[in-house]
Amino acid sequence: MKGLSTGFVALAALFWGLSGGIGGILMADGWDAFVVSFYRGAIGLLFVLVWLGLRPRGSGLASRRLWFWSAIAGLGVAGNFAFYFVSIAEGSVAVAATLMYCAPVFVYLVSFTFKLERPTLFKWAAIATVMLGIVLLTGVYKIGADAVTPIAAGAGLLSGLSYAVFIFGFKYAAPHGSPQAILVIAFAVLAAILIGLGDADQAVAVLSTSSWPLFVELGTLGAGLSFIFYIAGLNHTAPAVASIVAMVEPVTASLFGVAVLDETLAGLQILGMGLILVTVTALSVNSSARWAQSPAV
Repeated sequence: MKGLSTGFVALAALFWGLSGGIGGILMADGWDAFVVSFYRGAIGLLFVLVWLGLRPRGSGLASRRLWFWSAIAGLGVAGNFAFYFVSIAEGSVAVAATLMYCAPVFVYLVSFTFKLERPTLFKWAAIATVMLGIVLLTGVYKIGADAVTPIAAGAGLLSGLSYAVFIFGFKYAAPHGSPQAILVIAFAVLAAILIGLGDADQAVAVLSTSSWPLFVELGTLGAGLSFIFYIAGLNHTAPAVASIVAMVEPVTASLFGVAVLDETLAGLQILGMGLILVTVTALSVNSSARWAQSPAV
């Protein structure tokens, strides 16, 4: 069972990585980043609605706290999807996926601020290393076309920050209801937010475009099956193992960008990416023993 659960976590991370590449293809064809994000979440909503229908017990839908924290999680996942695809549209899949992977750093900083986590020399050193990695990856020290644009870098970091909001929302909603109920509310909030931000004409055009199979694939892999597999996998997977396996996502997204979208990375960018991935994984493993005792995504 443990091996199967770890496989579910790996599949979820793989699907998330592929969804970045699929979104990149759609946006290269002219589709608006917010429209792409909306359909990713809306199709995911259909999957979790079915999941809730199959397992309605203990949903907690009568709890106000469940609705409140699930709505916070929805704000987070809406920002995560939207900023991630904006970063891809303005930059590259590899850079966007790696910057989004910085989410645990934001979790630590928020935890420090609200005294939920005790700062240590290791944690501050790790955060500083991640910051160095971001500098190398984005090339902010450069002047000219070789540097990642401020919009791409900022949106990538905001996608990570938004994912941190989702983590906190899900964590505090979990004691009040089932994961499927939380995700139904979260994805419904996402759809309500993003439907008003995207291009309305494009949103309607998706229903009759020849690109609709890609949208279905994006929603199925990037929100539907991935979230279900991830939550199911965490039931029997040690948090430390899940933290390491999750690195499949940025690696998959980066390889997709290079192999399919003809993206390139300079040597210092690859070094920066490596610093971020290794350090963030170490941070996640370090905190997993404490978070394992608390409800979490």
